[in-house]
Amino acid sequence: MSGILSRTPHGTVRNWIVLVTGATIVAATALGALKARASELVVKYDQSQLLRIDRPVSEIIIGNPTVADVTVQSKQLLVVTGKSFGKTNIILLDSEKNVITEELVIVQQDEAKVVNLHRGIGRESYNCSPRCNPTITLGDEKTYFKSVAENAAMKMKLYQGGDTGSSGRGGQ
Repeated sequence: MSGILSRTPHGTVRNWIVLVTGATIVAATALGALKARASELVVKYDQSQLLRIDRPVSEIIIGNPTVADVTVQSKQLLVVTGKSFGKTNIILLDSEKNVITEELVIVQQDEAKVVNLHRGIGRESYNCSPRCNPTITLGDEKTYFKSVAENAAMKMKLYQGGDTGSSGRGGQ
């Protein structure tokens, strides 16, 4: 290196300074990007996670509300619910529109105790804890999904004291 410096001292030193300055700017930018990067919150499909924040939230921005939803429990406690598989982000603002936090929300299937039955290209999902019962998951075969959803809706009406329109025997 000293040989290069002795041959063209002014041009090499200037190039070296430009290179070091450029590398410093790139490194500082990269560190700033790491600080601003959202933290990850993994939520299971059809389940909820609590999200505690250090100061009161005034506004919530959800990137894709079909993937996740947020319910306010208190000014500093939120409930994030996974609605469909995928990724989205949630940005929380205070009353002065300052960012409190930004969360990357990843909605995944809870693989524990879930059995998927494949019939050709169709899929049926079962929750096996401890016995296997039909459940619905995005991507299940349409007829199966509709049948399980209708039975679940009928069951909810029974719980709420509503008329199911059946002969009193309930679902299946």
